[in-house]
Amino acid sequence: MTQQQQPNYTFALTVVIIVCFLIGFVTTINNSMIGFCKTVFNLTEAQGQLVNSAFYGAYALSIPFALMMNKIGYKMTLVLGLAVVGIGFVINYFGISSNLDAAQTTIYNIFLASMCCVALGIVMLQLVANPYVMVLGSPEKGAFRMTLSQALNSVATTLAPMFITYFIIAGKSADELSGKDVTVPFLGLGIFTFILCIILYFLKLPEIKEEEQVVDTNKQYKSSVFKYPHVWFGALAIFMYMGLEIGIPSMLSAYFDAHSDLLPANGNPTDFLSWYWGGMMVGRFIGAAILSKYQPRHLLTVCLLGGAACVAVSFVLPGMAAVYAMLAAGLFHSVMWPLIFNLGLQELGPHTKAASGIINMGVIGAATLPLLMGAVVDAKGVSLAICMMFIYYIYVMWFCWKGSKVGIK
Repeated sequence: MTQQQQPNYTFALTVVIIVCFLIGFVTTINNSMIGFCKTVFNLTEAQGQLVNSAFYGAYALSIPFALMMNKIGYKMTLVLGLAVVGIGFVINYFGISSNLDAAQTTIYNIFLASMCCVALGIVMLQLVANPYVMVLGSPEKGAFRMTLSQALNSVATTLAPMFITYFIIAGKSADELSGKDVTVPFLGLGIFTFILCIILYFLKLPEIKEEEQVVDTNKQYKSSVFKYPHVWFGALAIFMYMGLEIGIPSMLSAYFDAHSDLLPANGNPTDFLSWYWGGMMVGRFIGAAILSKYQPRHLLTVCLLGGAACVAVSFVLPGMAAVYAMLAAGLFHSVMWPLIFNLGLQELGPHTKAASGIINMGVIGAATLPLLMGAVVDAKGVSLAICMMFIYYIYVMWFCWKGSKVGIK
């Protein structure tokens, strides 16, 4: 009897890596624009957080997009997602360029609308990337591949704030900045995305089906993904986690506003974001290396405790030491996403694709929690808003050891 040859998915994984890079780059650019928008459009903290709400609110469509992916397949979802991202950047260019004489509120609304369109495409791309990484290889190595792909994604998140600093802010003072500064750099991103979209359209990519990946033929699965409680707890864990991942970079501008003496002359809060995202990049590479030796639950626990410790220490350290302590939490936040995602996708077999859509819907936490934190900043101050992160840490810890086991024999 000849052994069935295992398909070679190397090229498919390479494509996913490119997509992960684009996802991280565009997502972090959006979050890094909060300080810029607050300065240019003279916004309150809550109004500035609408940048997050406009972008991450698109993840509410994760389930419909997952159902669409079941109909049109991975490749067409990938191509469509890239096309929508490109359209969003083009809308940004023409919308702002043709309304430079309009009120600042109008330009800000155009920017939010264009980034919402970009986000719709990013949601499609993320739905493709996560299940692709999970199924392209042995199930027991799923967390390792997810962490490795997120490590490469983090390279993009580290570069994105630099893109804002050198191509959008470009050494201009606060009085010199305007909405038109984003048009040309974003148009360049749109053109790159369209080129990538066209190339991928004509490439042959394998169509992966989860039902073909079920190796345990003796295992019985429930009739619907909606009958797995740990999937819903996982979605809520991602919801809370987004308050951690996005919470610190979203609050950094408000922190410097409250401690204006800390910011160097001609400095910008965006300049410090690369330290946070760089910490996440380093953490993901380290996590990818050690996941094969440690249980995901144990590693997630260490990361939760480490991140909470960094935030707690920032309240007692003086000056810039407190800022760097908060930024150091990125090192521990680094592998939380893939570990939570992996725990939420346990024992699902043919329901993996649908569950991915449900868990991805939890990303709307980045649309709501920073907005709530921004409102707290405006009403009570930035310290109380940062304290809210401890609630998020506690829930994710509960999911790690209890919620992820509910309904699994």
